[in-house]
Amino acid sequence: MSDRICIHSKGQVNVEISAEDLLSCCGLECGNGCNGGYPSGAWEFWTEIGLVSGGLYQSNIGCRPYSIPPCEHHVNGSRPECSGEIGTPICSKRCEAGYSPNYKKDKHYGLTSYSVGSDITEIMMEIYKNGPVEAALVVYTDFLHYKAGVYQHEAGELIGGHAIKILGWGEENGIPYWLVANSWNTDWGDNGFFKILRGSDECGIEREIVAGTPRRDSHTNH
Repeated sequence: MSDRICIHSKGQVNVEISAEDLLSCCGLECGNGCNGGYPSGAWEFWTEIGLVSGGLYQSNIGCRPYSIPPCEHHVNGSRPECSGEIGTPICSKRCEAGYSPNYKKDKHYGLTSYSVGSDITEIMMEIYKNGPVEAALVVYTDFLHYKAGVYQHEAGELIGGHAIKILGWGEENGIPYWLVANSWNTDWGDNGFFKILRGSDECGIEREIVAGTPRRDSHTNH
């Protein structure tokens, strides 16, 4: 959403949409907070209810920055190891101290939310025209240890579903890939990113693509 606001405003609006606001306020429409949810519901919520700004943990950026401290996902690093799910934060409809405007005035809205077909040309055209898309994939244990190259599932058991952001594509040693941003901090994978095989619905990556466009009138810049 943040990327698309920037792209559709031609760089005029650079805002970090609050993950905290979405996670804590969307409720059943999006799923179950920290226990996971539905990407399509999240984009729909942005168009119907709107979302305020908010940066990373302790960033003091925006109205509602993220309140859960970061931890290491499946790697050793400077942060403490992740230890399972914690309670979903409370849906607080007020901005953190020292930030203005107020919660209601800080909302940014989507104009549309939609699914994109699983045809790779259609996905590529969508990214090229409108910006990154959200996708889902099935995670197996071998994915946790990804470091470089084009990922293909080879071994390990199924762990669950995961939502990620596809921002581009290319070829490496003749193998077509999607370039994807993960949400497991920069210590994981290739500085937080990974490449995954493109064109054969690897781990369901091409099956559930969702996105949306921002409302032009919500482009307030703080």
